[in-house]
This record gives sequence, structure tokens and C-alpha cells, in this order.
Amino acid sequence: MFQSSVFDYVNVLDKAADASWLRNDAIGNNLANVDTPGYKRQDVAFESVLKRALGSCRFETMDAKVAGLNADRLRPTVFTDHGSYSYRLDKNNVDVDTEGVMLAENQLKYQGLMVGINQEFLNLQTVMK
Repeated sequence: MFQSSVFDYVNVLDKAADASWLRNDAIGNNLANVDTPGYKRQDVAFESVLKRALGSCRFETMDAKVAGLNADRLRPTVFTDHGSYSYRLDKNNVDVDTEGVMLAENQLKYQGLMVGINQEFLNLQTVMK
């Protein structure tokens, strides 16, 4: 068996797509609980996890950073956003307009990730021809 870094970018893009899917679920839960007293909105932390995992060495190429990345350590986490903040009397901090914008942003991000994954496989297909 030989070691290959062919799927390094695909693995990272896959983890990012999973995080985006999880964020979509969190936004859906937020919208579903917009009228639930005391509910605090939830979000997903992934971008900061990825940034930490890639490191901040500016003398290393992105290919080298991704090749040295352990994709199993890229785990998105759901967190309560602004848990103590609420502008409503019922202590709920979900704003429908903000959630709609977050949903649209997340859908665009997910679509971009799918394009990236497809492009990586097209590149592999081209190389194999």
C-alpha cells in the first residue's frame, strides 16, 4: 500500500460540508423555536476550528498545511450563541430576519463546497485519463 495525498482537499471540503449541514439544522431549530420562551439561538463553530488546525505559518503553502492536517480532528461543535443576551421580554434571542440571512449565507457556502468537491473529483478524473 502506498501513501497518497490525493484526497486531502476532498477530506477537508467534506468536513466543511458536514459542518454546513449541521449549521443548517441549527438554523432550522432556531426558526422552529422563535416563539419558545427562554430559547437561545444555536450556531455551529467550524471555521475557527479549521483556522486553528491549519495554523498561522505564513511560510508554509496551503498544500503543505492541508497535507499535514488530521481531518478527524476537524469536528464542528454546536454552541449557544449569546446565551445571556436577549432583547425580548420572554428571554428568547432568535431574530427571524437574522436567521433568514444566516440560512441564505449557509446555503451559498454549502453550494460552493459542493462545487469544490465536484471540481476535485473532475481533476482526479482528468489525471486518470
